[in-house]
Amino acid sequence: MGSKKNSPTFEIALSGISCAVAAGALALGLLSGYLVATGYLVGIVALMIPLSKQFFKGDFLAYVGTCILAVVLGAAVKFWDLVPFAMFFGLHPLLNALQIRFKINRWLALAIKTVWFDCTLIAGYFLIYVVGGISLPAEIEAIINGWRLYVIIFTLGSAIFFVYDYLMFKIQIAINTLVFRIIKK
Repeated sequence: MGSKKNSPTFEIALSGISCAVAAGALALGLLSGYLVATGYLVGIVALMIPLSKQFFKGDFLAYVGTCILAVVLGAAVKFWDLVPFAMFFGLHPLLNALQIRFKINRWLALAIKTVWFDCTLIAGYFLIYVVGGISLPAEIEAIINGWRLYVIIFTLGSAIFFVYDYLMFKIQIAINTLVFRIIKK
């Protein structure tokens, strides 16, 4: 690869590898029941790989393919567990990369992403605990009864998201460095 510009086949290959790793991790995580967070994390990191070469279209298609393949590989049984990934976690790395590319004000972007994250938490709560039929212990149910759920999500969820967003930027930088070392240009 002596040329200065990456070929379309390289973008397809990098995005395909990213999609395969992310879909496999998500499917295993969702089917095991205990490794959901690990599956999410591996899926998110895998979707950062095409972004290291600024393949935005390839990353978006890898995200779509990941969601479809995760359902086909067995996540349809627990589809509600996949919804937070499809709503937020799979798209978050792409939005971070676009934020940097188009030099969007970081505080404005952080505010928008925080509200988006909080809405995803609310949707995830309703899908997992209301639609999924999973019941919470009585002590926890009493704490989050009614409007308190929203206060908890918009305060604690936002605080957690600030740390999460910061860590995702740092992980993207590490992946960029790793891919640069692997693919010497």
